[in-house]
Amino acid sequence: MDRLLSMRVFERVVDEGGFAAAARALDMSAPVVTRLVADLEDHLGTRLLQRSTRHLSLTEAGQTYLGRVRNILQDIDEADSVTSSQTSELKGLLRVHSPPVLANYVLAPMLAEFRRRYPQIELDIEVATTGEPPYEAFDITLMGTIDDFNGEVVARKVIEAEAILVASPAYLQSRGTPQTPEDLAGHECLRLRLTGTRPRAWRMWRATEPEHPVEVAVTPVIAANHTDTLLRAALDGAGITSVTLDIAAPYVTRGELVRVLSPWITGRLAIYAALPSRKFIPQRTRVFLDFLVEQARKDASQALQACAACHS
Repeated sequence: MDRLLSMRVFERVVDEGGFAAAARALDMSAPVVTRLVADLEDHLGTRLLQRSTRHLSLTEAGQTYLGRVRNILQDIDEADSVTSSQTSELKGLLRVHSPPVLANYVLAPMLAEFRRRYPQIELDIEVATTGEPPYEAFDITLMGTIDDFNGEVVARKVIEAEAILVASPAYLQSRGTPQTPEDLAGHECLRLRLTGTRPRAWRMWRATEPEHPVEVAVTPVIAANHTDTLLRAALDGAGITSVTLDIAAPYVTRGELVRVLSPWITGRLAIYAALPSRKFIPQRTRVFLDFLVEQARKDASQALQACAACHS
């Protein structure tokens, strides 16, 4: 027995004054309405309605039960309304998970403007490095990948960014500027280390010729699993490192870093926003995703122009 349906039918029978009238109001057959009320009475073990050919009235138990049923159904309807409004309205809490590098360079720069546009959306941001991203625990989980994306995860691509080589002017003045990828073997190289690996060869290709990659064997003098650590070391003159173009752009524009071996790149990083489900995506999640994509692509375009201008 669907007890909630039976309760709604019982309430409507009382309000309409009869089984036939309730059936018409509910767009159900009269026998089904009669059976649902009878099933409810059997479940409760008591008679709720006194029936006659001309009159329908509540028993004492029915009167008590009806009062409680009205409160229960009202609470359920209000709960449904609140939940539906959170899906359709631009307000409420949005939970976002991000690894540190994306939180710092992608997420943080857009937060102030997003809050100005959508002041009723509250953001709860968890910044952490995890082995398996907690897709189902957050409204949005940001991630970056250089591999093929897991097709079983519900996600939207935010942007794809090229990784370039950079070094400080002081380092290049001291050690010289590499002219070919092979020259990197004689330089101090700072490499990002993925979990459980020790970086060796640097795989590179010209941005316009991805089908012709080269691999240069290098022994990194510093390997770290943290982009900002390598970036800081490069800024201080420790060597040559690889970062995405959008991260490098402000430093290149200010002359704190110099792009090395343009137009060679060391890879492409795709940034995705993963969702817990395809169904019932709240409107606040949709506008955040749209805004994230809009800002990331605008920033990437500006970064490309900035690096091109400095290189020229």
